[in-house]
Amino acid sequence: MCKEVPSGKIEDILVRQVVRSATSVGANYRSSLRGRSTADFISKLTIAEEEADETCYWIELMHEVEVFPAKRLADLHKEATEITAILTASGKTAKLKRK
Repeated sequence: MCKEVPSGKIEDILVRQVVRSATSVGANYRSSLRGRSTADFISKLTIAEEEADETCYWIELMHEVEVFPAKRLADLHKEATEITAILTASGKTAKLKRK
């Protein structure tokens, strides 16, 4: 999607933000798997969750300024929302198991 968005000042900023937050989700999730403790795992997983939610935000802004077809953005937003929910649930499970 990012390669297909027409270039422009606003579009370039939004695409850059989506790429940064979306790639951060994977990097922080991977880092969480190598956590030194349950607390470290939860902390890093929480960062991944926040980045996934931030990705949703940037996709919503892209929709608002109409830089990409709404249907394609809706599919991406749905996926980002699902990833956020999965990470949230995983964090909650880890916190319950820690107790």
